[in-house]
Amino acid sequence: MGIYKYSVYKSPNIGLFVKANDEIMIVPPGFADTKVDKLIEYLQVEEVRSSVAETRLVGPMTVMNNNGILVPATASDEEIDVLKQSSGQNVERLRSRFTAIGNLIAANDNGAVVSPLFKGEADQQIQDVLGVPAYSMTVGGFIQTGSMVVATNTGAGAHPKVTEEEIRSISDALQVQVEPLTVNGGVPFLSSGIVANSKSIVVGNLTSGPELIMVSRIFKAQNCH
Repeated sequence: MGIYKYSVYKSPNIGLFVKANDEIMIVPPGFADTKVDKLIEYLQVEEVRSSVAETRLVGPMTVMNNNGILVPATASDEEIDVLKQSSGQNVERLRSRFTAIGNLIAANDNGAVVSPLFKGEADQQIQDVLGVPAYSMTVGGFIQTGSMVVATNTGAGAHPKVTEEEIRSISDALQVQVEPLTVNGGVPFLSSGIVANSKSIVVGNLTSGPELIMVSRIFKAQNCH
């Protein structure tokens, strides 16, 4: 497993525009072919080009693991068809008034940590589509749980203000080691600056040396590029 530093749209916030699991990555239409080719090489995935809810902010608009993809209620039929056909996975609209669901839910193939804002309403759909149990929790006292946690099947990073109790809860839910982390030179909102799967981790190009060491430790990655 390698770690790669990268930028898209001249931005280190790569997690806003790209979302990946072990098989596919979703990138918005108009994404440069050269960038797509690099990310395919890094993450060892197939590309799926699609907007979500008519925005290129794919990261905040989706929740995915290797079993399925959740999109907001505002996603179009056409977008859902593209995602279904390209991924071969379960794709469903989350029955919720919240649209930036990727900022509220983080998942791997073992579990999902979910913002208390949902009040348990999303638990059954998460179980049905992602195939994992849902656990409601804050992270560092914040309710934007999906922004605060990035998880794969090998590890999870959490907002630097995460408490010991929350670390235990996240670890129990996702069944991986959890540690505090920042990216892009101190940004605590991890999902904005990381695209990760079980094969590789891509971080924003402003991520510092010490942050790369932490990423390497958390996600059991060997080589930084």
